[in-house]
Amino acid sequence: MSSDKLTLKQRFDRWMIKHGRVLVIGIPYFWLFLFFLVPFLIVLKISFSMAEYAQPPYSALFAWIDEGVTITLNFGNYLFLLSDSLYATAYLNSIRIAAISTVITLLIGYPMAYGIARARGSMRSVLLMLVILPFWTSFLIRVYAWIGILDREGLINAFLLWTGIISEPLIMRQTEFAVYVGIVYTYLPFMILPLYSTLEKMDISLIEAALDLGCKPWQAFVKVTLPLSLPGILAGSLLVFIPAVGEFVIPELLGGPNTLMIGRTLWNEFFANRDWPIASAVAIAMLVFLVVPIMWFQHIQTKQEEGQQ
Repeated sequence: MSSDKLTLKQRFDRWMIKHGRVLVIGIPYFWLFLFFLVPFLIVLKISFSMAEYAQPPYSALFAWIDEGVTITLNFGNYLFLLSDSLYATAYLNSIRIAAISTVITLLIGYPMAYGIARARGSMRSVLLMLVILPFWTSFLIRVYAWIGILDREGLINAFLLWTGIISEPLIMRQTEFAVYVGIVYTYLPFMILPLYSTLEKMDISLIEAALDLGCKPWQAFVKVTLPLSLPGILAGSLLVFIPAVGEFVIPELLGGPNTLMIGRTLWNEFFANRDWPIASAVAIAMLVFLVVPIMWFQHIQTKQEEGQQ
């Protein structure tokens, strides 16, 4: 019996050596295929169809006619995006708001990450817990909380009126300022955590060597700390910028009617206008505008790293 068990174990070990690598790599790829590529292909198919008053509200791409398959592609949806300035304005506004929010998040998150990375072991764990703590609360509830803070009768206006600093309430909600506040507050942990991971691994002796060689503290930061933390800056900026471009909840709840972002435009096309082909074309165009530059940037960065090696 023991020899049989040993034989089975040997067979299993050989099978794992031969197929284990494929299995480990295949599971994440299957997950991406099922929950990213398949929905993407469905949306891509809808973007080439025509809007119809039916269920679903778009025409079929493939049709059987005389025992043959007929494919009908409608490129008019993409041409319509180029002809209507609404979508270009929404794209540009989304990129502008996301870029400014990313810069503000970086300016706030970098000192916080640096302070956490230089804190003592026990205190570092507490500070990291405080950064992660907002994730324990619903995203929607946290955004709703800012309505009560920024509203005309909210906490900030009530405090300023009570202290006599202002004589009438400030208009903060339904403005771009409120959108910036909501995005920075929501995505700040996504900036802090990659920065902390990079700064925590940095060799302190490099800074001490720079100081010993005559560098002032700010010079040591610019010449040593900042270049070594660039991977964390890049990772955090991407984690903030990419979801901020397509953000819908924050502009809808905190922004005003003039805060035009592509997420709200996409929602209106899907649910208000019931124009699924146009909405799908908007989604595909947004994905291309975001993914292609990022892939190009990563390709350039990989080449630079290979050249340095």
